[in-house]
Amino acid sequence: MWSSGSGLPIRFGAGLSDASYTRRRLIQTGTAGAVAGALASAGPAEARKKHKKHKPKPRRADVVVVGAGLAGLTAARRIAGAGKSVIVLEARNRVGGRTLNHHLPGGKWSELGATFVGPTQDHIKRLAHDVGVGLFPTFNTGNDLYRAGGSNTTYGNTGPLGSAPPDPLTLADVTAVVERLDMMSTEVPIDRPWAASSADDWDGQTLYSWVKQNSSGSQRFMNLVSIATEPIFGAEARDISLLFTLFYIAASGNEQNPGTFERNFDTTGGAQESRMLGGTQLVSIRVANQLGRRRIYLSSPVHRIVQSRTGVRVESDKFSVHGKRVIVAIPPPLAGRIYYEPLLPQNRDQLTQRMPMGTLIKAEVFYSKPFWRANGLNGQTISDEGPISATFDISPPDGKPGIIMGFIGGDRARRFQAQGARARRKAVLDELVQLFGPQAAKPTKYLEYSWVTQEWTRGCPVSVLGPGTLVDFGAAIRKPVGRIHWAGTETSTYWNGYMDGAVRSGERAAREVLQGI
Repeated sequence: MWSSGSGLPIRFGAGLSDASYTRRRLIQTGTAGAVAGALASAGPAEARKKHKKHKPKPRRADVVVVGAGLAGLTAARRIAGAGKSVIVLEARNRVGGRTLNHHLPGGKWSELGATFVGPTQDHIKRLAHDVGVGLFPTFNTGNDLYRAGGSNTTYGNTGPLGSAPPDPLTLADVTAVVERLDMMSTEVPIDRPWAASSADDWDGQTLYSWVKQNSSGSQRFMNLVSIATEPIFGAEARDISLLFTLFYIAASGNEQNPGTFERNFDTTGGAQESRMLGGTQLVSIRVANQLGRRRIYLSSPVHRIVQSRTGVRVESDKFSVHGKRVIVAIPPPLAGRIYYEPLLPQNRDQLTQRMPMGTLIKAEVFYSKPFWRANGLNGQTISDEGPISATFDISPPDGKPGIIMGFIGGDRARRFQAQGARARRKAVLDELVQLFGPQAAKPTKYLEYSWVTQEWTRGCPVSVLGPGTLVDFGAAIRKPVGRIHWAGTETSTYWNGYMDGAVRSGERAAREVLQGI
């Protein structure tokens, strides 16, 4: 469970918070500044001697991996399994990327990041199985609840509409729009969405503008569209290219099963069907343990990658690693902040400038027991008022404690984040009271986690592509640049934006580098 990336024991799965680590880096930076000042005042020979004494020795490996999320760890695991040497450099003081467990008494947990898996997500399920992480069903007994116009409606989610509410004011629009989006998505090649016959037209408009033109455009229905896009993308429909939306739908399947919009949003038969025993971050922790402490270096942000005719040099805050190839397995906006020598091709560089991360916050509210179950509710709600757009029951398998998790995304997240901590907590509890009744007003614990404020993520759950990005720059998303290869869920064909996409991308990047060394 320990790594010695800096010569100090660092635990793979836990340790300092990102905020604490940021403070530690500031302290270290100040110390480094003082040392630099002392060297400047010393004589040249003395300065060179001190610098030489403290300069870390470069490491060497066949392949260097930047990022210890699911993509980077999967790639490293495949490379090590092929008998090649690999070193992983991770900026955070933990592994897991956008998966993060919150530990509870008695060995229980909740997840502050990615939480669910579902049908056709075969690669993440296989990896979880390989490292001994089991699955259990998301709690789904009882009714869903839909709040709109100040009133609540309960309904079952196992019918033809799945998780979509049977609201007579929006039913015709939901049925027509979802059916048409699913049909249009079948015309989008998952590996080359920019090559679709209607790509120029579809990438020239937003999801919002298309839905507005192809539905009644009622405010109630457009609110429902936001309820869908805010948790899935961390964005509003006006931020998202129609072509990107169609690709995302097409990607929600596998080689044998076409993607559907419903598979993104549903619990039964959808992406929220199952959870992982021990939490999703446990997969990364166990893969990291298999790789061992000599292969993974935490708290080591990469700031420069230099490639030559014979190899690469990857420079972190602490030391450099020389290798034959490098896999950059971090979100595209962060990959774009690394300095590359020589510079990246213009289309690759421009692409990373056009792939902002979504805006997503998770609120988790803890109770002594899941009281909503006794009222015939499964904890799954969608709401067009308050900060939360959708909730799930993410209680441990034994139901103790009861935990409601709420997604706060897009505009709601930006308005929410602008409030003080006390006002944010009150807004969440007030909404839960509207959804579940007065018992929701008295939790045993309240927790929120903003992925936007995390230095080494800058948002969640996925990069969001606006109009023109896929057609003009999409071809650069996976294309290697010399000895630099790209991984991360945003580079995946199937299940782009999900854990399965991250694992798939790591497997693909590992195949690429193994063919070249």
